[in-house]
This record gives sequence, structure tokens and C-alpha cells, in this order.
Amino acid sequence: MDNKSDTFPRLLIENAERFAKKPAIREKDLGVWQTWTWSEMRDEIFALANGLATLGFKRGDKLAIVGTNRPRLYWGMCAAQCLGGIPVPVYQDSVADEIQYVLDHAEVSFVLAEDQEQVDKMLEIHDRCPNMKHIIYDDPRGLRDYDRTHLHDFAVLQEAGRKHAKVNPDFLMQEINQCKHDDIGIFLYTSGTTGKPKGVVMTNDNIIITARNSVKFDNLRSDEEILSYLPMAWVGDHIFSYGQAYITGFCVNCPESEATIPTDLREIGPTYYFAPPRVFENILTTVTIRMQDAGPLKQKMFNYFMAIAKETGVKILNGETVEGKEKFMYWLGNILVYGPLKNTMGFSRIRLAYTAGEAIGPEIFDFFRSLGINVKQLYGQTEAAVFITQQPDGEIFADTVGVPSPDVEVKINDNGEVMYRGPGVFHSYYKNPESTADTKDAEGWVFTGDAGFFAENGHLKIIDRAKDVGKFSDGSMFAPKYIENKLKFFPHIKEAVTFGDGRDTCTAFINIDLEAVGNWAERNNVAYASYQELAGHPDVYKMMLESIEQVNADLASDPMLSHSQMHRFLILHKELDPDDGELTRTRKVRRRIVAEKYAVLIDALYSGADSCYINTEVTFEDGRKGAIEATLNISDAKTFEPVAKREAA
Repeated sequence: MDNKSDTFPRLLIENAERFAKKPAIREKDLGVWQTWTWSEMRDEIFALANGLATLGFKRGDKLAIVGTNRPRLYWGMCAAQCLGGIPVPVYQDSVADEIQYVLDHAEVSFVLAEDQEQVDKMLEIHDRCPNMKHIIYDDPRGLRDYDRTHLHDFAVLQEAGRKHAKVNPDFLMQEINQCKHDDIGIFLYTSGTTGKPKGVVMTNDNIIITARNSVKFDNLRSDEEILSYLPMAWVGDHIFSYGQAYITGFCVNCPESEATIPTDLREIGPTYYFAPPRVFENILTTVTIRMQDAGPLKQKMFNYFMAIAKETGVKILNGETVEGKEKFMYWLGNILVYGPLKNTMGFSRIRLAYTAGEAIGPEIFDFFRSLGINVKQLYGQTEAAVFITQQPDGEIFADTVGVPSPDVEVKINDNGEVMYRGPGVFHSYYKNPESTADTKDAEGWVFTGDAGFFAENGHLKIIDRAKDVGKFSDGSMFAPKYIENKLKFFPHIKEAVTFGDGRDTCTAFINIDLEAVGNWAERNNVAYASYQELAGHPDVYKMMLESIEQVNADLASDPMLSHSQMHRFLILHKELDPDDGELTRTRKVRRRIVAEKYAVLIDALYSGADSCYINTEVTFEDGRKGAIEATLNISDAKTFEPVAKREAA
């Protein structure tokens, strides 16, 4: 591709010429897929850009984008950039107050909202966002009787844009020609794990050079198909569904809704796929539940061929030598088990799949790779435009996150923190020079906040967030995320939070996975009326105890982490929830808030009590507040003598 295409509007123009009739984006609506070619998409975006100009949108203005993955919302990004503006995608499930902070901080003057739900949020905060002038909506359903003072129908605005283009035929190209490679291209707000979200300012170069390098690294092509279902406000979706799509010309597919994603996956059959570990864990949980409900013959065949896949599948995928008999049995397994299973998951055509965000369990990782699905890990950050390290083909390890991405340098500083610099390094945090200086030094090195080291094979291994790595009272290391990830490898554990910094021992909160544990309850005739009742069932505690003790046995063999074995645990009476402030919108635990909110439970874990009463405030789906109360049981867990001590004896 011509490297002169250094902005997204210029990439759009080039793709509309090179791939004029090739599908660029699809959307499923009312069960039917609608497709726009690259030339059609260019025309749609140009009409919108001209329409925005009629409303007074100008260079430097910000356009907030709020909603699920929709073609028109993606078009809004490029339309804003055509005019020298800056798109600001916002997490669609954010409550009004969270959105108000981002819009006010970014000084957003225009909003592109998906539907009535998002428009209502905008109208609720309109008076608190003095910069907000206009709200454009995609889906008009339910909005007929709304005050039109600030509201504009997307299609009507495009029509106004087409009229503007006829009167001013050279206007848009003049605007596009003013755009430069080092202009600010987008604001991407962090999830705010420890405080208010920060606005990560990215240039066109940050996104385009990084996307171009990653495309070359994995040999992505124009005939790839992806399903875009992750939040548009997340940097990963921006790279995969926008940056890489514009670089290669591949097709982006928008699902009808969150509920239809599994069906839409099967219909599209993507060749390129990204999911955080939790999605892969959920898929495996669903497979496990289905097999538990299957007949004895089907279960026996599944277990037999999965054992063959475990021994042979990864070797075949890695290009290693496999004997003829093993190859034949794997071929047979593919006909009887692996092929139908991949088809059910929608993974039949996947050529490359990535996971990132946190560690994925080796068992889960190997399960998918044994089926012939080329799942790889990467390590990234918003501030890096995603890519810091990637796994090259033939060098895939479950416990590491790969080698430095093209043009990226990675080093470990004296206190064990991972640092990097490269073309994706962010410009700055918007209106926050102090945080920018704390995160990025004068030479362009970024402090990740993650603790890690390079393994003997040259691949990076991440231990935990550097600020979360603590010490027990005896001075041994406490790495909570490492322990929690081991717990979440079990399908019946959805979330875990561990404690131990400054303490003698490690303890844990557990969230059950309602689908997996609910299926277990159904198969074992265990009646329950609520999440709280199921979570407190004695047999559920027994199930969790077995998993915790299995993790403890594993930790006992690690000389650095043997002291991290969990001595006591409890099962929380409610799921940790972003609406309650306990998780970020990308479902990362807000440790400080959890520790403050459940301090009475932590005290009980360390006091030796066998139960503890708690009254907890919760937020309902409609925004109302309420409270739930419960007396939680606390259970002791067996710990094991460290292997190092046993061997010394």
C-alpha cells in the first residue's frame, strides 16, 4: 500500500479505488445482513462529513461516538477526521454520569449516538456539558416526539451533506488535503482502574504505522473477515476494526446485538478473531456444559478424540513432525468431533485468533490450539496503540506474551517494571501533563505499570500490575493477579479477588459463574431461588474448595509464589459489577474500591470467624439504588508444603 496514505480519509479514498466493489462493512439488522462496498462506504462517509460541516463542525472539534458496533458509528470516526476533527468513542454501557465526565473533559461539541437509549443519556447530561451543541442519532425508533432543537437524524444530515457537496464540490477534498500524518487522530479514554479515566491522545501515525506493522507481522490480507463486537471505545477494536481494516481493505462485520453474537459468528465464519480470555473461557464453559448434558456414547467419543487432540493437535499446528497413525486419528477426530465443534463455535475458518488483556489459562489456550485454531497472545496497552509484544508463528507459549512487536523496543527497569517505546506510543494524556510526564519519559520510554521479565526463550512474561505486587509479612512476594488468573481457569469461577499484602497469609473472594454453577445445580437437582442462595450452598463451597486447593498445590511448586497459597476464602453474595464501581467497563477489578466496600469481609477472613454479615448497596439496571444483605460463610483451605522445602528435606 502507498505509504503516502497517511491519514484515514486518504486510506478511504485509496481503498475505494482499489477495492471499489469489495465488501468493506456489513451490519445485521432484523436477521438480514446488509453490505456496503468500499466505494459505497466512501460515499456514505463523505455525505456525513459534508453534513457535519453544515452544522458548523470544524477542524479541532470533537465528535463523541456512543453505541454498539454499527457501520454508521464507524463512519462517524472517518467523517470527523475528514474535517480535521477528533472522534471520541465512549463505552456504550456507561451510565450518564460516566459519559458526562468524558464529554466534559474532552470538550465534546457533537455527539453521534446509536439509538434512543443513548440519546436519553445525552439529554440527561446536556445541561452539564456546556460544549455540547448537536446530537446525531442512527436509529430513529422511539424518537419521533422528541424536541428537535439539538437532535438530527443521521440520514437527514447525510442528505443535507449531499446538497452541500453539490454547491461546494471542492470543499471536502480541500479539508482532507489539510490533514497531516502527525495530526491528532482520536482520543481513547482508559477504563479508569484506579481513578478517573484518562484521555489518551493518539496521532494518525500512532494508529496507522502500528496497524501497518501488525498487518505485516501476521500477513493479514484483504480477504480477511472479522466480527466487530467489542466496545468501540476500546483501543483493540479501534486497531482491529478500523486501523487494520483500512490498511488491508478487509471486511468488518457488525452483529445485530450482543445476544446474537454466537449465531452471527457462525454465519460470518471470521478468518481473523480477537477475544479477551474471558470470552474463550466462556466458550469452553459452554462446551463443557453441553458435553455434561450429552449421552454416554457422545461423551465417550468426545473425551477420546479430545485426548488425541491434546497430544497431536498442537504439534500439527506448530508444524512439528507427527507419525502417520497419529495424523490419521487426528484427521478422523476432525471429521467426528473437532470440525463440528469448531463449526458450532463459528471458528471453522479462523486463520488467526488473538487474546490479550490478562493471562489465559494454559488448559484453555491448549484446548483451542489442539482443535487447530491458531490462537496467539499479545501484550499491549491503550498508550501503545495495542501492540507491545506478539507471538510469532511457531513460537507460541501459554505462559509468555511473545517478543517485541515490529519497531518496538522493550526493556525491564531496575525495579522489574516493563518499559517500551515505539511508533504507537501515545502523544499525551489530554489536559494532564503531570500524568503524561509520569508515564512517558523524555526519551519516549513508557512505564507500563506491569511487573515482568524475559524468559530464557526471549519471550516476555508478565507477573502482575507492578503496583499490585506486594509482600507478605515475611517478605515473600504477593502477586494477586497471577493467583486470580489461576482461579479463573476453572469454568465455575467467574471472578476472584485475593488479599495478602502486609499480611501473614493469602485469602480470597470468589464470584461463581452463574451459567456453569446453575447447570451443575440443575443436573444435581439442587434447587435455588437466587444467585445469593446458589452462591451460599454447601456443595458449591465444596466445589470451590476443591479448585482452590488444586491451585494451592500448583503454587506450592513455584519457589517464588509458594507462600501465596490461599488459607481462607468466601463466596460473595453478588457478582462484582461495573455499575457498582467494582469493575471497570472492560471488567478489570477496581481493587481499592472492592477492599473499601468489603472491608468487613476482609477483616472476618483474617480474624478466624466462620461467617460474616454484610449489607451491600447495589445499582439496578434502571439506575435505581438498593441494598442486599447476607451472612456469608467463610471456609478454610488446605495448603501444601513448598516443593523446595520438601526437596531440601
